[in-house]
Amino acid sequence: MTRGKIPSDGRPPKDIYYLNIAKAVAQRSPCIRRRFGAIIVKDDAIVSTGYNGPARGSINCNEVGCLKDIMNLPSYSGYDYCPAVHAEENALLNAARQGSSVIGGVLYLYGEKVDGNITEEGRPCDRCKRALINAGIKEVVTLKPDGSVKRYRVSDWAKEDAENYLRMLEEEKRKQKEK
Repeated sequence: MTRGKIPSDGRPPKDIYYLNIAKAVAQRSPCIRRRFGAIIVKDDAIVSTGYNGPARGSINCNEVGCLKDIMNLPSYSGYDYCPAVHAEENALLNAARQGSSVIGGVLYLYGEKVDGNITEEGRPCDRCKRALINAGIKEVVTLKPDGSVKRYRVSDWAKEDAENYLRMLEEEKRKQKEK
């Protein structure tokens, strides 16, 4: 994963360094479809990690099978049929369990299909975006399938979320009128 320009001292750039750690965290995921790992960095120190998996003490899909696979549901849908807590949520929850502030932190997110291919969707879902906004995370850094780094400003997501909601609300009102 160490794409991009490597400095003459051979050390990977900080974003790649942290994304490599997030990749290692993702390997703990019991999901049989996609693995995600997240780390939260504040003041150049890792304050929390998380990977996608079921609630503590619950059943793992890798033990019994995946309901979303059986139902042929695409990624970023069917959350009611999946017992997983997302990597971003787990990183936030693990920080809270330890009493660590994440306000102003950067979340590094690595995602891959179980076959090891980096997913195009290596980005937070809408539910996680809302959690990251409310937690005070300032930026999310991911890796695109071509190996380049992608940065998201979390402050942009609140406006996008409001616009999406208003658009869906208007569409539904229009549909109701047409009935």
